[in-house]
Amino acid sequence: MNIRSLTRGDGVVIGAAVLLFIASFLDLYSADGAPDSLDFPSLWASGPVLLGVVLAGIIGAALIVITRGLPQVPKVAGLDLGQFGIAFTVFAAWSALGNIFDVTGGADNFEGSGDGPDAGTGLILALIATLIMAAAAVATPLVPALKAALLPPAGPAAPQPYGAQPPAGYGYPGAQQPAAFGGQPAAPGQPAAPPAGDFSPFWFAVPVPRPLFPEDGSSTPIAELAPGTWYLAVEQRGPSLVAQTQDGRRGVLQDTSGIQRG
Repeated sequence: MNIRSLTRGDGVVIGAAVLLFIASFLDLYSADGAPDSLDFPSLWASGPVLLGVVLAGIIGAALIVITRGLPQVPKVAGLDLGQFGIAFTVFAAWSALGNIFDVTGGADNFEGSGDGPDAGTGLILALIATLIMAAAAVATPLVPALKAALLPPAGPAAPQPYGAQPPAGYGYPGAQQPAAFGGQPAAPGQPAAPPAGDFSPFWFAVPVPRPLFPEDGSSTPIAELAPGTWYLAVEQRGPSLVAQTQDGRRGVLQDTSGIQRG
């Protein structure tokens, strides 16, 4: 799971889920005139609140965050898990609102004020947390500020000293390295370095997750580029770029708007 693919909206969802978990241990209801020795139950004492608010909200948040960090989004019945997560958060907020107006479950035998119990601190905080969670889950795909990366992208590798050879592994694929100062020229038959003015490979990061398509032009993505990760552009094809991932896969990035060059 790539945590750098998380967005600011996902950060809001995570924070709301933490607040909901804390609220679940606080009072479900309260009443004026109750004796000080009386301990009010927490949200865990009510089955409808536990299932419809606490667990539904936490499960929804988990589905949203896990889906965002996966390279391939799992689907169930044609819908990705992130959409199920959004539905869970909305359902949790709706359930919390309903329980605010009806907190008598488990309080029928309460001997206190004749006015009946009121919503406790835990239930009020749960409503606030689920409303924030649902709003962030629904708005993240629509609001550019929430779609921005939660963590800053990792910086590209430091440039090599003049004449030094690059380390093995992920680098400019296929680029011929220049000879060190005073070294021997390239042997006859070897490909010459591209002339000045031609395309030069560069590092870049995407602002939002974007698919990487095969170079043969098929429409099935081979990977998804995630925000917060640096990729290598190795070729320009009109408005598109041929990019290489860390595991060596190459593909065409069709949407290059808003990319950040390293």
